[in-house]
Amino acid sequence: MVDPLLDVPIVCPTMQVENAWIDYNGHMNMAYYLLIFDRCLDFVYDHLNIGVAYVEASGGSCFSREVQVNYLQELVAGDPVRVTFQLLDCDEKRLHFFQHMYHDNDDYLAATSEQLALHVDMNRRRTTPLPKTVQQQLNELMRSHKTLPRPVQAGGQIGIRRS
Repeated sequence: MVDPLLDVPIVCPTMQVENAWIDYNGHMNMAYYLLIFDRCLDFVYDHLNIGVAYVEASGGSCFSREVQVNYLQELVAGDPVRVTFQLLDCDEKRLHFFQHMYHDNDDYLAATSEQLALHVDMNRRRTTPLPKTVQQQLNELMRSHKTLPRPVQAGGQIGIRRS
């Protein structure tokens, strides 16, 4: 089996927009974009050995600190969706990453997500360093992901732009 962490960027398994995710505007509701990004993150965390098995065994977990989503094109019921994961930065306690969501057949960019996550001791509910093995893995991932261009939407601010 090929290690998905070797992909640059990491490509998460394809998902499909479910009928229940469609809102009264006839497209996927904004909450489900976050759900898809989160499922991709679960896939990446599992491969970094900080997913659900890690949480259950170690008492550590990663919490989302901040997320910014850009909704760029609509998705509708039945659309196949592909998400990529790019590590932008990391240190012993934090991960800064970016995800691109594409329509898998038509290959258009539907949405992006930028996130800062914190590693937390679940008993103390305080940030704590990631295990050294994970830090090493993240540093290797960072070296390969530094070759990728910085996403256009990274570091964006919310506001009304006046001309």
